[in-house]
Amino acid sequence: MASPVSVTFLGGLGQIGRNCAALETEGRIVVLDCGQMFAGDDLPGVDAVLPNLDWLIENGDRVEACIATHAHEDHIGALPYLMRNLSFPIYGSAFTLGLVHHKLKEAGLLDRAELKQVNDGDRFDIGPFDCEFIPVTHSIPSGNITAFHTDQGVILHSSDFKLDLNPVDGRRTDLARIGSLGHSPGIRLLLADSTNADRPGTSSSESSVGAVLTSLFRENEGRRMIIGSFASHIHRLQQIADAAVATDRIVVTLGLSMRRNVKLARELGVLRIPDHAIRDIEDIDDIDPARICVVCTGSQGEPRAALTQMALGTSRWLKLDTNDTVVFSSHPIPGNEAAVASVRNGLARMGARVIHSSQVDVHTSGHGKQQELRTLHSVAVPEWFVPVHGEYAHLVAHKELAHGMGMSDENVLLCEDGDRIELGDDGLVRLDAVGGAHIYVDGTVGDLGTTVLGDRRTLGDDGFVAVVVHVDLDRGEILAGPDVVSRGWVENPALQSHETAVADAVERELNSALDDSDITIKELAQRARRAAGRTVNDRTRRRPMIVPVVREG
Repeated sequence: MASPVSVTFLGGLGQIGRNCAALETEGRIVVLDCGQMFAGDDLPGVDAVLPNLDWLIENGDRVEACIATHAHEDHIGALPYLMRNLSFPIYGSAFTLGLVHHKLKEAGLLDRAELKQVNDGDRFDIGPFDCEFIPVTHSIPSGNITAFHTDQGVILHSSDFKLDLNPVDGRRTDLARIGSLGHSPGIRLLLADSTNADRPGTSSSESSVGAVLTSLFRENEGRRMIIGSFASHIHRLQQIADAAVATDRIVVTLGLSMRRNVKLARELGVLRIPDHAIRDIEDIDDIDPARICVVCTGSQGEPRAALTQMALGTSRWLKLDTNDTVVFSSHPIPGNEAAVASVRNGLARMGARVIHSSQVDVHTSGHGKQQELRTLHSVAVPEWFVPVHGEYAHLVAHKELAHGMGMSDENVLLCEDGDRIELGDDGLVRLDAVGGAHIYVDGTVGDLGTTVLGDRRTLGDDGFVAVVVHVDLDRGEILAGPDVVSRGWVENPALQSHETAVADAVERELNSALDDSDITIKELAQRARRAAGRTVNDRTRRRPMIVPVVREG
């Protein structure tokens, strides 16, 4: 009997981000991506959201390596957190490893990972896995589809992909090789990107954005151009640079990640900008503003990013006015819409002309839509299929698309974070799930739970009311207080009367409770909370956090 292969999904199934899976056979594990998800407004104070890495850490002695399919944060962002506990090689393309190198160096963890470069078409063993790296087109250079040649047949992971017949760098998704694998030996299991599975048609070519950008540059002759884009979207940056050079402008980088990525991409030859056509933001005093094209971060409304600082008028480098045109060359990621709108409004208040993807086609998706997914399925002809990478509705849509391609219900498994599956001689079965919970990072790893987040939401929405009282349990009396302090609850002049009413209610409750000689401090605090909460609700119909502090002596 051939050795079975299991796949443990630790993140990325049910939301966009936190992509992480683990393939296991013959007692050895290969990690496939290890990404993070950025927190939205519903997670106050949270820096990032990670997969639950406990299962990997518990099985750390069996981890052979990690394959980084590409360098987006939702695929590599959690590596520093995992490598605080484990040490293993990381495989990826030169550009991917360049960004991984920076991330690990910044965290002081370079000594814990051997970075192993792979090239298109490479195939070699990683532990018991025979791994083949197939080029794929996406919105970042040098991504790879991974084909795992196992005793149970080929397991193909699509990575994030699209079918672009005219990619900026000429590097197409290698459908021919996928078709060859589908024909012989056959693809036993397909794990495929579902991000746009609910969107009909095909995604437009990245190259099509270039012509739009060039037209915008010509239409805005005599104005300073500021383009907000993802710092990792090197293909987009190439087209911005091409449009700038074609209209006799100088490309200026702004933002730490933008400058770092542009430098790395130029060194590796995946971004081509003539030396005479690029400057750092510090070196533009002698350039006519009408000849400047600033490329910067902040297209998603990130609080500390360059565009946000410009919108607030706090940018160290640029003060906007009516001679500026700002282009958002991206779509808002779901959950970022309000933040992006706020930045756009701020830029408009500064007098800038603001252009975004709802007005002109200055962005296209890096993920294939339904027709591209059908093409992948028809070429791969998988025996089994699990939709990955997407919100739950995306996974369902991809499952339905596979059914429409002729796959039977029993050969398509819908999985979520924490689920485990095993591919054996008799097919694909489910195993017991492991933890798939979100891990919230606020300065350090995993120091936040749902209780703390709930408290933060309450504080942010309704404020707090604190009641402080000192008691003598032996004598059964209140020694001092109750004193009430509140923030973010109600405004003056009504505040004083409300706080007095809360203090009176708590005093009555505790005087009654202290008649019981066996009462404890904990029980007194509980009764103080209930009395304060009732009074607050009765008088204001609001639900601030109630913080009772009962001390003895």
